Amino acid sequence: MERAILHVDMDAFYASVEQRDDPRLRGKAVAVGGASRRGVVCAASYEARPFGVRSAMPMARALRLCPQLIVVPPDFAKYSAVSDQVFEIFHSFTPEVEGLSLDEAFLDVTRSQALLGTPRAQAEGIKARIRQRTQLTASVGIAEVKFAAKIASELSKPDGLLEVPRGQVREFLAPLPASRLWGVGPRTDEQLQRLGLRKVGDVARADPAYLEAQLGSMGPWLHDLANGIDPRAVEPDVEAKSIGAEETFDDDLEGEELLPFIHEQALRVGARLRRAGMQARSVHLKIKYADFRVVTRQETLPLPTDDSAEIFHVAVRLLGKVEAYPVRLTGVHAGDLHTGAPQLGLFDAERKKRERLNRSLDAIAEKFGTDAVLPADLVQARKK
Repeated sequence: MERAILHVDMDAFYASVEQRDDPRLRGKAVAVGGASRRGVVCAASYEARPFGVRSAMPMARALRLCPQLIVVPPDFAKYSAVSDQVFEIFHSFTPEVEGLSLDEAFLDVTRSQALLGTPRAQAEGIKARIRQRTQLTASVGIAEVKFAAKIASELSKPDGLLEVPRGQVREFLAPLPASRLWGVGPRTDEQLQRLGLRKVGDVARADPAYLEAQLGSMGPWLHDLANGIDPRAVEPDVEAKSIGAEETFDDDLEGEELLPFIHEQALRVGARLRRAGMQARSVHLKIKYADFRVVTRQETLPLPTDDSAEIFHVAVRLLGKVEAYPVRLTGVHAGDLHTGAPQLGLFDAERKKRERLNRSLDAIAEKFGTDAVLPADLVQARKK
């Protein structure tokens, strides 16, 4: 049976959750993020985007572009609880779910077609269940390869569904800008432009040896992608050797500006660990600087964990061990994975309490509301 992959991406997730929960924000330009001069935009509503407001933009610049912008502080505990509801829906269709973030995942629905219908029927079912359960919308792309599925979901936003006809991935990609190819940032795009390779189709038709000579090892990889060749499988968390979350920023950030993004990445990693029934013995922080240097730092934990708060605190410690310099990407990864709970010692009552809290958070939030329980670090952040 030929592969069928969905890429499901919630629409303006953080901002949409805030607009859902506060009717006064609906139809307004909303940015989720820090309101201080040094704050950054974590997410922008669709009403804010025509003004040029986008994720990772300094909040001061966003407010200059859109003076009527309403700034809402992030509530990562709430977003994590909604994310868990969405991922429960994903797993009700297929066990082959690869979470990319709190609001985005690849699903391989190849094997579930006999039971649940065509890929399109499953995509429509997922969208309907998400809307019914969360009152939010998602966009879905369908293709035989991951890269094309992701592009399709992006092109269908908001609240859309786009299926790439089987066998036509190359034709679907050809007219798109070459900057759409995975791994093509501003610097690589400049190189492609100088080579006269402006469209994905131009890259597809180029000689792979020539691309390798001009771009190094990335050249053949881009040639394959442009031709619709992407053999990567959807990798469920339970099969992964490590679980991580990364984000590339449109504008370089540094210092405390990085903390909301590292926090959100730690929450994503913790949630994915718990969904997979796994715990990590090490935490890794990845930093890519504005000059494209990449550094990593890691810390081995005394006991395996799936606690998002612990992962975040370790990541912050690791951030203090790297050079202070403008950053274009951060990533938090959990490694040395183990299944099942660790052996707890005589003095681990607090750890046991946090594990019970993490595992009951979803049920409590669903019954009493998402503000009923907050991680301690978020409570302290709100007091500032």
